[in-house]
Amino acid sequence: MTKQSKTIAKDRPGSGSAERSPAERSEAGRSGVDPDPGRRDEGGAPNETLERPRRRSFTAEYKLRVLSEADVAAGSPGAIGALLRREGLYSSHLSKWREERAAGQLAGLSPKRRGPAPQGRKAERKRLEQLEREIERLRRRLKQAETIIEFQKKLHELLGTTPESPPRDDENSR
Repeated sequence: MTKQSKTIAKDRPGSGSAERSPAERSEAGRSGVDPDPGRRDEGGAPNETLERPRRRSFTAEYKLRVLSEADVAAGSPGAIGALLRREGLYSSHLSKWREERAAGQLAGLSPKRRGPAPQGRKAERKRLEQLEREIERLRRRLKQAETIIEFQKKLHELLGTTPESPPRDDENSR
């Protein structure tokens, strides 16, 4: 029986058959799936670049309109599902929008900007903090230098000597 089933399998075009290309699906006609899912240009040649889907954004007015329609449709069974299908929305949209409406965030119903915050303000803030630290460090050094100078003046007074001016370098005298 095993010999007979092997010979029958060889006669039938199957998954290991050389008659089918590797990219071809066995049930492409039945499943409605294109065996080559790449986009094609006008001439029918495959196009390598695919369009990137855009994220949907909804205005606050649209969200409020859909929420009011959903509130009206809540009385009849299946009406909210029909509304969601008609508008192409998910139930999570409604629940999120209801939460925002209940929290009193009418401005929160407007689309939010996605992605990281702009770096301009952060860079300015970082530079400002760096400069403030440097100013504080220089103030401490100035206070220390003034203390040393005051001490030297008092020492000269006690010893009864006159402070000498610092020796001049050739570079400084020019």
